[in-house]
Amino acid sequence: MNKTQQILFDEPGPRAQRRIRIATVLGAVLLAGALAAAVYQFASHGELAAARWEPFTTWPIWRYLLNGLWATLRAAAATAVLSAVLGLLLALGRLSTHRPLRWLAGAYVEVFRTVPTLLLIYVTLFALPQYGLNFPLFWKLVVPLVVSNSAAFAEIFRSGILALDRGQTEAGLAIGLRRGQVMALVVLPQALLQLAPSLVSQLVGLLKDTSLGFVVSYTELLYSGQVLASYTHLLIQTFLVVALIYLVVNASLSKFARVLQARNGRFGGRRKRRAVELPPALLEGNTPR
Repeated sequence: MNKTQQILFDEPGPRAQRRIRIATVLGAVLLAGALAAAVYQFASHGELAAARWEPFTTWPIWRYLLNGLWATLRAAAATAVLSAVLGLLLALGRLSTHRPLRWLAGAYVEVFRTVPTLLLIYVTLFALPQYGLNFPLFWKLVVPLVVSNSAAFAEIFRSGILALDRGQTEAGLAIGLRRGQVMALVVLPQALLQLAPSLVSQLVGLLKDTSLGFVVSYTELLYSGQVLASYTHLLIQTFLVVALIYLVVNASLSKFARVLQARNGRFGGRRKRRAVELPPALLEGNTPR
């Protein structure tokens, strides 16, 4: 468990690990039973008949769903980039030595961490147009998601920065760097490297949040599935396929996060033993005389 995880969670002891294993086994048994019951019900009502799945072997159906997936990925990518940038600025604001800036950043994070994303979408959809702010359809989904997810990114960045040893900052100041330079050249690169798994995991939730696009009639994957189901009258089959697509995409992101976490754990000890490394030119230009 790395330092960032230690801030958020206590490492479980032997008894807790045993209870976690028992709960995992029981959960798996219950899930398998629920799936078996669902399959039985589907089969008894003819939902598993080959004729009801045949439309999903044709390219036009998959092209329509893939267009919806592409719209989902575009919205998720725009939200991720803007949320990460705004979240980083908020995290730096919360760590600032200026009290007004620290208070404003903290207020933003605490408020928008608790406000439901759906409520923000309703504000963008119904309230803002009355004041002349009528965004295009794409941004009616992305803007509320950015407002909500930037608060979560801010806490992730802040926890990663605070998890670093204070000696990193002190070493940078000792060689003559200003605090801004220490943050940009010493602290942030190391924090981002440690936070990579957490950031990728946040993307999974962000990707699922794009399913709220149906509220603004944005044709993301879930909304495309709703339209397709109303056209083909294959409700269960359509949403099972949509769920499978979400499962593949999110499982790929989760796997990527686990790979990054394992990589960080493998090289974590080496980074801890390493002193602050700065470019030679920087050291020569900032060494006190």
